[in-house]
Amino acid sequence: MADENSKDKIALLGMSAKDISALLTDYPKFCGAQIFGFLADGKDFDEMTSLKKELRAHLCDNYIGNPVQILKTYEGKGGTKKYLFKMRDGNLIEGVFMPHVYGNTLCLSTQIGCRMGCTFCASGLDGLVRNLTVGEMLGQVVAVNRDNGGCAKNRKVDKLVLMGSGEPFDNYDNVLGFLKAVNDEKGLNIGERNISLSTSGLCDKIIKFADSGHKITLSISLHAPFDELRSALMPVNKAYGIDSIVASAKYYFAKTGRRVIFEYTLISGQNDSDGCAKRLAAITSGFPSHVNLIRLNEVKENDYRAPSVDAADAFLKKLQRLGVSATIRKSLGNDVEGACGQLRRRYMSGEEI
Repeated sequence: MADENSKDKIALLGMSAKDISALLTDYPKFCGAQIFGFLADGKDFDEMTSLKKELRAHLCDNYIGNPVQILKTYEGKGGTKKYLFKMRDGNLIEGVFMPHVYGNTLCLSTQIGCRMGCTFCASGLDGLVRNLTVGEMLGQVVAVNRDNGGCAKNRKVDKLVLMGSGEPFDNYDNVLGFLKAVNDEKGLNIGERNISLSTSGLCDKIIKFADSGHKITLSISLHAPFDELRSALMPVNKAYGIDSIVASAKYYFAKTGRRVIFEYTLISGQNDSDGCAKRLAAITSGFPSHVNLIRLNEVKENDYRAPSVDAADAFLKKLQRLGVSATIRKSLGNDVEGACGQLRRRYMSGEEI
């Protein structure tokens, strides 16, 4: 584990083997590849016993491995785990581990806080603190993989969703660096078809990402089918309206061949009317897309309420009758405050959890 002065040291996780070797000019080049592999397994320097003692001491004195520390783990139903992570500067972020029969998924954060200002979300209540680095995003995956008994060659984390705290495309360059690092075949080697990214709809970045050559699953947080309503729920809509969002989604499909997912959080009395269902069907028709309905995970700081299970199912049936490909996302993590931002705020305020 990193010592209390670790914030002044360089974090090696997130660097390539070549970059690590370049730092260690007094040691053989192959040491960089060895250290890279150990870091992908989640090992601390003192566990890298095949390295010479002198090198391990040098690493401990000058560097840290994983810049992310698991501070608390909260276990929920069905094997779900909510993680509270501590960064070297003392900031906190969250992640959720969700086991499935088809593989285990980790929902990870890309920023500390968020500046998008969505009115129903806990992540942005305190605004944006800072972006996460490549190593801090990768560190969440490595830490949770090891905590569940995995290593690089025998992963216990199979799928990733960049849907935790933060807007991934507001941290664009670091997110691209993370995708490259987590896909490294000598590291965790998690393929892009097993990665999803959720954006509030930064259309210029969607277009840029489509042109980048990456082909992960793109999820767009829509949450309302009318501009006036969406702007009230999501201020970002004032800059990127629904027509622009749909156009960028179509562009992403044309460039990547990947069907776009529209996330739609159901909020009782806000966006669950018959008119909303009809408009949602109209704007998602004509190209391959899917609507992922989510019952609101309620946040005590606002007055929004989730519809009942029956009401959510009725809205789903309306969409399906209108020809929309839609499902209700299975809720995992509600019992451990699965909506990112809630746990962090409660822990920082000293509330009993």
